[in-house]
Amino acid sequence: MDLNRWFDKGMTGQAYIDGMEVNRESLLTIYESFQIREKNQPYFEGLANRRLRGIVLTADWCGDAMLCVPILMRIAEAAGMELRYLIRDDNLELMDRYLTNGKSRSIPIFIFIDDKGNEQMVWGPRAPVVQAAIDELRTRLPSEDSPDFKEKQKELYRDFKRHLLENRGWWQAVEQSVTERFQERLG
Repeated sequence: MDLNRWFDKGMTGQAYIDGMEVNRESLLTIYESFQIREKNQPYFEGLANRRLRGIVLTADWCGDAMLCVPILMRIAEAAGMELRYLIRDDNLELMDRYLTNGKSRSIPIFIFIDDKGNEQMVWGPRAPVVQAAIDELRTRLPSEDSPDFKEKQKELYRDFKRHLLENRGWWQAVEQSVTERFQERLG
């Protein structure tokens, strides 16, 4: 299936939010609190004439999506882009075309296309700063064969999710990473 068809298959942002059961409040908190920094606003406004659209591979349970989706919603608003949302596990054919490191179905993944459906830029699942933080936190886990591994892992992800919601520096890191990727790919 071509990317235009995937876009057409996707839900609107409101339909995605309305269907959320796990991270809806947190996603909306970030959306309502986040503002694009003044230095990046003109760049995104300038993208409007490119008539880009975005396909978002996501899932309600995903903490990274809880952080990145509302930030990309704000960016899309500034750039005049329509986003459509596809649930990862219901769209594995597309997800498997955008694996992280060629092997992981990590989300969210944002696929930006032009009006003909040609891929222009892909971003996700995390900003490098956020990835480095989770990598460092994982080094603190006991070995997988340790009896308390599962509990410590749950605790780590619970704490990580709290940081995603509260660490506004990470919000800006996502914005900056997306900005840099757009500039790298589109000028």
